[in-house]
Amino acid sequence: MQPLSQWPAAQRLRIAGVFTDIDDTLTRDGAIEPAALAALHRLRDAGLPVFAITGRPVGWSAPFAQGAQAWPVEAIVAENGAVALLPGGGRLYLQDSATRAANFAHLQRVLARVEAEIPGAQRATDSAGRETDIAIDHSEFVQLPEETIARVVALMQAEGLRATVSSIHINGWIGDHDKLAGARWVLRERTGRVLDDELDRWVYVGDSTNDAVMFAHFPHSVGVANIARFVPQLNALPRYVTPAERGVGFAELTQALLEARGA
Repeated sequence: MQPLSQWPAAQRLRIAGVFTDIDDTLTRDGAIEPAALAALHRLRDAGLPVFAITGRPVGWSAPFAQGAQAWPVEAIVAENGAVALLPGGGRLYLQDSATRAANFAHLQRVLARVEAEIPGAQRATDSAGRETDIAIDHSEFVQLPEETIARVVALMQAEGLRATVSSIHINGWIGDHDKLAGARWVLRERTGRVLDDELDRWVYVGDSTNDAVMFAHFPHSVGVANIARFVPQLNALPRYVTPAERGVGFAELTQALLEARGA
């Protein structure tokens, strides 16, 4: 990882939009940091669209995509690529309703098994708002050691789930989708554009292991400084890292983009 200051201005100038994680990239303790919210407004005013992609559930994400509390983003893709929440109240699902219903039943059985068989494992407090995945808390309100996190991941995988670890939760779901699939899907649905045809025009910002697929795929990727916690577990690192953590780091990334435009 190189310092953000090493990102060439000519490359920053070509950036046409931002994909970003939410937890501990825009937020601190579950609430968006003022610097990050101000940065989102600055990006919108500069004509740079932002798509947020998160492991958080539909129920948690909806107020920040729609209504009075809405952030200035093009969409929030929740549950690791499964659901897109649009400004104005629209909602798009990657899977049809019958598939979601069948998967939901299996996911609930797996969730009960994890809690019953792995000491200390507890469902995330936002679980009631989840439609297409399950989540075990490891760092939000419950602290789990690495060996317990690994046991949860292994059990989910043994049950046929795809499992990933964010900065706060262990998420499990059924299907091949992930944050990258969600990014491709939401850009196509919202704009008709093909992400892989213009990857060098986008930057991805994140902070944890479930962002590795994005760091590996995007030629322009940035980690906020608190990514240092997860570096030993990451199989792909961001190209650049901000000086500051969380939402302040996101604001630094925003400043770097706008400075290249002379703003």
